[in-house]
Amino acid sequence: MTIKERHRAAEVRVRAAEDAVTRLKEGFSGVGITLPSLRIDPVTCAGSDPASPLVDLGRCNLDTALRLSVVLEAQGLAGHEK
Repeated sequence: MTIKERHRAAEVRVRAAEDAVTRLKEGFSGVGITLPSLRIDPVTCAGSDPASPLVDLGRCNLDTALRLSVVLEAQGLAGHEK
């Protein structure tokens, strides 16, 4: 794979991560939850070949964590292995 191809592949991955962040923000907002630190981790996008950008769910306060756990429990998702 050429440098140009790797760069293009990395751009696609970063765009996919940006889309994931947007979708998560919208989804959390729909159930009344805001994660203020939700973002793409900038360190994993640094350099010339950010092949695996990470989505940083960030930190939240206790109230937000409890609300999130209530939503997950209501959906039957908390504490269950797939």
